[in-house]
Amino acid sequence: MAKRNKRIYFDYAATTPVDSRVIKAMLPYFNKKFGNTMSIHSFGQEAKVALEKSRETIAKTIKAKTEEIFFTSSATESNNFALKGIAFANKNKGNHIIISQIEHPCIEETSRWLERQGFEVTRVSVDKYGLVNPKEIREAIKKETILVSVIHASNEIGTIQPIAEIGKICKEKKVYFHTDCAQTFGKIPIDVNKLNIDLLTASSHKMYGPKGVALLFIRQGVKIEPLLHGGGQERGLRSSTVNVPLIIGFAKACEICQKEMEKEIKRLEGLRNKIINNVLKIEGVYLNGHPTKRLPNNINFWFSFIEGESLAIQLDLKGIAVSTGSACSSFKLEPSPVLLAIGLKPQQAHGSLRISLGRQTTEKEVNYFLKALPQIIKKLRDISVFK
Repeated sequence: MAKRNKRIYFDYAATTPVDSRVIKAMLPYFNKKFGNTMSIHSFGQEAKVALEKSRETIAKTIKAKTEEIFFTSSATESNNFALKGIAFANKNKGNHIIISQIEHPCIEETSRWLERQGFEVTRVSVDKYGLVNPKEIREAIKKETILVSVIHASNEIGTIQPIAEIGKICKEKKVYFHTDCAQTFGKIPIDVNKLNIDLLTASSHKMYGPKGVALLFIRQGVKIEPLLHGGGQERGLRSSTVNVPLIIGFAKACEICQKEMEKEIKRLEGLRNKIINNVLKIEGVYLNGHPTKRLPNNINFWFSFIEGESLAIQLDLKGIAVSTGSACSSFKLEPSPVLLAIGLKPQQAHGSLRISLGRQTTEKEVNYFLKALPQIIKKLRDISVFK
């Protein structure tokens, strides 16, 4: 294997490194303040106070009430909790759920499972930029509809959805509205009240916190069934011994993101736009997703006459880590459903590449990438069988 002189990480949409300030905040809760929050003695109560303080910190970041934040182990669990919990708690009202065609696999697979249990799922289309038309949501809602779930921003193409408008429609129609904010939480401002959100999923490891902890915001009054039954933790909605150290880290990561968000958005947008503008000068390169309504750190291209996986491997040999799509399904051979949904042909979808930037990304790294990419593209096109 070729020796890597550099190691550049451009896959922040898959996961992020844990911030050193987050690690420092967590450490005492592994071996000094290690009590079980359900214990009545001082060790347990010390942990419980820290837990509730963290819950309050996180709630403030999305303008929610403290008691509306429920901790889980992952965004996958939160999304399963939202869809299954709402479906079974409200099945007497109706059995119809609406999602978009570009949801994360854990929403799509949960929806398929619910269909096997007798629920009906409508998948609304997106335009060539990956945008859901709120009018389609309105038209799809019927008497039996109990839930609408639309991802806030695509983990693959970065397109940010008109969540406030969709939420307003759901509110008018008295239908619960859930959004998967794993890619937006900590990156762009979120106000659950202004956006008319009833349930929201967020994940720690996408915003410089530890893996293994996430949340589901559940607005007060929402009727939902728990997935896990046991000791009654998380007000009876998510039994399991609470993972205090990771929740402490999650809260610290939220605190840092909130403080640095405005400055970081501007910085990342500058680097993102520099990459987009320069790479689009190369012949046969096209941008996937909306040109402006996209995450500040997300870029997704498709390259004619090139396979995305080959491009990712060649970049890795140069020390640059990128992705060919969602990290949760990158080993599947099928073309990305998200890219097919925006109108790409299978061959074009296979020729796509996701570049996602983050807190440690520098302009020097971007310049190195912009120098290396054209050389690799030429090399791969010279030997391409797709021409």
